[in-house]
Amino acid sequence: MRINVRVVPGSSRSDVEPGDPWCVHVHARPAEGKANEEVLQIISRHFGVARSAVRILNGHASRSKIVEIGLEGTAMAEGTR
Repeated sequence: MRINVRVVPGSSRSDVEPGDPWCVHVHARPAEGKANEEVLQIISRHFGVARSAVRILNGHASRSKIVEIGLEGTAMAEGTR
């Protein structure tokens, strides 16, 4: 599954707001990839998948990103069958 994400770095909270694009608030600032890593951790927690199942496809240096979430073998994927 791929989602469009808009990142809000330096936020006072870490959370995900569904929509198009999904809004992801992170504590980290966009330095040395720290905000990107926090985005991946928050999204993996939100969807209940391993961190390794989430990756940024496009927008590594931008607030707008395309994120891919691998749902194979998860409860979410099994519920869609």
